[in-house]
Amino acid sequence: MDGWILENWFTMLSALGVIGGLFFTAFSLRSETKTRRIANLLTITANHREVWKEFSRNPRLQRVLNASINTMEHPVTPQEQVFVSLVLLHTSSVYYAMKDELVVKLEGLRRDVSQFLSLPIPRAIWEKSKLLQNEDFVAFVESCLNWK
Repeated sequence: MDGWILENWFTMLSALGVIGGLFFTAFSLRSETKTRRIANLLTITANHREVWKEFSRNPRLQRVLNASINTMEHPVTPQEQVFVSLVLLHTSSVYYAMKDELVVKLEGLRRDVSQFLSLPIPRAIWEKSKLLQNEDFVAFVESCLNWK
């Protein structure tokens, strides 16, 4: 046995080096993935802030969050349509990023979608625009609306 080790020490050392390199690569990839997911979350947060900054700057958008609006008596305005569409696009981006595990799981997303789209103006806009969305995103949003 000792003779075999003496004859093959270089081969064993090379194999250990390769195995060690693979472990280091796996560890580095895992660390890089975590870092990228957090960076993506920060980007999503910044985009969320930008969308809602528009809401706070524009007093004509305040009706969007009013739960007592009757959209038959007071139809949705073009500005409200654009704003809610931006929120839906942002939500779609977040959904696909989560689906592909590009961000950490946002556990409150279903509740957030449900609360926002239960409001009259966002709901009216969703009903019209869901025909333009991808089928899996529509299924996700509809499941949020039925979620309790």
